[in-house]
Amino acid sequence: MTDTSKSHLFSRGGGKLLTLARGEGIYVWDMDGKRYIDGSAGPVCIGIGHGVKEIADAVARQMEKISFAHSFHFTTESVLECADKVAGFAPHGLKHVFFTSGGSEATEAAAKMARQYFHEKGEPSRWKVVARWQSYHGNTLGALSMSGHIGRRRRYVPMLIDFPHIPPAYCYRCWFGKTRERCDLDCAWALDREIRANSPEHIAAFIAEPVVGATLGTVPAPEGYFQVIREICDDHGVLFIADEVMTGFGRTGRNFGIEHWKVEPDIIATAKGMSSGYIPLGGVIASDRVFEGFSGPFVHGHTYGSHPVACAVGVAVLDYIEKHGLVERSATLGRYLLEQLEDLRDHPSVGDVRGLGLFAGIEFVKDKESKEPFPPDVGFAQRVLERCFGNGLLVYPGTGSVDGVRGDHIQVAPPFVVTKPQIDEIVTLLDRSIGEAEREAL
Repeated sequence: MTDTSKSHLFSRGGGKLLTLARGEGIYVWDMDGKRYIDGSAGPVCIGIGHGVKEIADAVARQMEKISFAHSFHFTTESVLECADKVAGFAPHGLKHVFFTSGGSEATEAAAKMARQYFHEKGEPSRWKVVARWQSYHGNTLGALSMSGHIGRRRRYVPMLIDFPHIPPAYCYRCWFGKTRERCDLDCAWALDREIRANSPEHIAAFIAEPVVGATLGTVPAPEGYFQVIREICDDHGVLFIADEVMTGFGRTGRNFGIEHWKVEPDIIATAKGMSSGYIPLGGVIASDRVFEGFSGPFVHGHTYGSHPVACAVGVAVLDYIEKHGLVERSATLGRYLLEQLEDLRDHPSVGDVRGLGLFAGIEFVKDKESKEPFPPDVGFAQRVLERCFGNGLLVYPGTGSVDGVRGDHIQVAPPFVVTKPQIDEIVTLLDRSIGEAEREAL
């Protein structure tokens, strides 16, 4: 562990951080030589595993050619090839790629793209983006304005845009007090009411994660949800933005998560899996409809957008995913992972297990029958994380799943190259770690 208070690093985590030295496959090692299973692929971004030589080779080749070209004036072969690769992964009607340096940039660029689209169409009053409570769309001020997680928002509320929010699609804790068996998808129809309440001529877009990641702990929308969302957006002339920052490029067992609902969005914002965590890279993928609505360039961009080296990494990663059939592997092994995780329901603290592909979540509760969460000061997810660290497993913890403040969960999302025996080991270590945390807190 490194005590960052004694270094020059202004750490986002604060206190002591685990100092990693190297990685290979699904494993990473710290400076003391201890090995850990990367059971969450970092923050759900490393699809192809650590230490893939082809990626380092792609970086070296591009740097020998040219390492930077300002995207306002120039492009490179790697940028064009990466755009082609991304378009090839995307749903049929989305083929126009705008590169960013990460997920927060991507979601904010998507919102600006929707705004400019309507401005170009002669509807300048359309500017608001409707989002959902308990969502997470990034940490820049624009992206945080769309995010619906109270814990992340509350310090910055005076600086945020007042975007509308609707309830999440969260069957385990339905905001409408219904069960899935008697559900009328009120959580989806809430969008229609919110658009009408704000007046459709002021709404540019609706943004949603197909599977809510960091803030809810891997919650897929129910069947039919996004079909209703698509219908409502079409009825009101509103664009649908799919936030696929976590769910893109195979994480859910499909190229993009929204494909599970057989719905095409107007815009996709994506990042993490595009470069598998090897380099900062994200993007916005626009439909023909959106792209053709622009009479001039998209008035947006950053210095490092369409970075030649980053795009070379993107090409190498997507080639690797295709060559090794990793999207299909995520689907197959994802089903196995969820089956094994179901056994953890025997723990008194495990309230729910859910997921899609190699993207799973576990929600913890103090009382299973009432679904009462642990008090925030117990820090149960953090306790599980620390026990996992001690047992050689890395997972992705989260809090605020109930209301933005209360609620604990972890995400389990290993790289796509994981094997069944390695999944068994992950579940064994989780079983042990949850039990140890329970003995401390219950």
